[in-house]
Amino acid sequence: MRAVRRPFRSARALTPTARVRRLRRRITVLFALTSAAGLVAMAVLAVRSDGVRWREQLDQGMSADTNWALGLLETDENGRLDTEVLLDNAGTACPPLFLLSVPAASGEPSVTPAPGELVVEHAPRRPCLTLPAGAVRQAAATAVRADEPRSRDARTADGEPVRMFALPFYPPDAEEDAAPQGALVTVADASAQRADHRRLTWVVSGGCALLVLLSAGVGHLLSGRAVRPALEALDRQESFLADAAHDLRTPAASLRTLAETALRGETDSTDVHRRTLRLAEGMGTLVDGLLTRARLMSGTAVLAVEPLRLDQLVEAFVEDAAGEGQRVAVRAEQAVVVVADPDLVRRAVANLVGNALVHGHQPGEPAEVAVTVDGEGATTAVTVEDAGPGLPPEVAGALFDRFRSGSGSTGLGLSIASWVAHAHGGSLTAEAGRRGGARFVLRLPAGGPATEG
Repeated sequence: MRAVRRPFRSARALTPTARVRRLRRRITVLFALTSAAGLVAMAVLAVRSDGVRWREQLDQGMSADTNWALGLLETDENGRLDTEVLLDNAGTACPPLFLLSVPAASGEPSVTPAPGELVVEHAPRRPCLTLPAGAVRQAAATAVRADEPRSRDARTADGEPVRMFALPFYPPDAEEDAAPQGALVTVADASAQRADHRRLTWVVSGGCALLVLLSAGVGHLLSGRAVRPALEALDRQESFLADAAHDLRTPAASLRTLAETALRGETDSTDVHRRTLRLAEGMGTLVDGLLTRARLMSGTAVLAVEPLRLDQLVEAFVEDAAGEGQRVAVRAEQAVVVVADPDLVRRAVANLVGNALVHGHQPGEPAEVAVTVDGEGATTAVTVEDAGPGLPPEVAGALFDRFRSGSGSTGLGLSIASWVAHAHGGSLTAEAGRRGGARFVLRLPAGGPATEG
């Protein structure tokens, strides 16, 4: 059985524009993850710090209560605990205060008693917080074994959160290495503190989520700005390639036709060589112009402006461009001088006249194009008007955009002319002509562009 190969789309199959956009998404995700990691770490630190703070506050209050109660604790002549003074001077019902002692073994207290070995010397009858007896014994045993105050979280019999504090005490006149005689245990209500802590946790979590979303949006904007030059460079490259293909298509087709004619021996070889040389020179000039346009769009070159007789340029081009059966009339009442790039202006005029010759006539009728050159004040204008069917309504609003045409062409000619006009600080407009066709007006400032390049 033959294995069926499945198409594999690798990263190399992506277009350059798709790669740049994928890079933007990755930068956005990386920015959001980095921000999220920092915000989560800060949130965890804030929540833990708040938890430690409210527990320390409760422990300080309970430590003060147990130390005060410890001062009221006495022993009788036989060394037994006497809680009478403590009970007379302190209410031990709220907060509840428990007194537990370590049973003596052979006259000495046990150093490591188990919770069940502790004796409850005092427990409030009606405490405000009811705890299981095992929890109180466990807290006292932990403090006695550790030989230092201990605190812990617990819950009442009703499931309410509380904080327990156990303080070990020693016999009178005890030596430094003496074992604790017992422990005082007090309890504090922690429901309010826990509710505040829970509220803080939700607020911090929600704030972190909003900040992560905000950072993702900011990262998306910043990454868009970062990759925008690359996208613009790719767009300029695509524009250059498309314009080059558009402008080179006609001379390349002429060369092919000329070569086929020469192979069939239908023309004189000298004439073929002469026409081939002329086409090659025209293509070279065309390529140079396209490269100049690409450099101008990328900002690596400036306009090669110079004083130019616009009327003579238009007349010379029309004389060479008019073909058999086509009528192109030029009207220039006076000498019109403009400071501009000759090659680019010639390209713009050529595209406008060429567009009129191709599309500016009714089917089966020869093209009739009128070109007018005017110079009034600070602005000069080249008007190209035809007698064709007029502007297509579906492309009238985007006539000068690349690849927009209503006649099947690529639509690059008018976009190039519009770009040349704007590069010189002028404009290109289109409107209905007096003879029913289209009327294009190329305006250029007489003093040249405001800023070169």
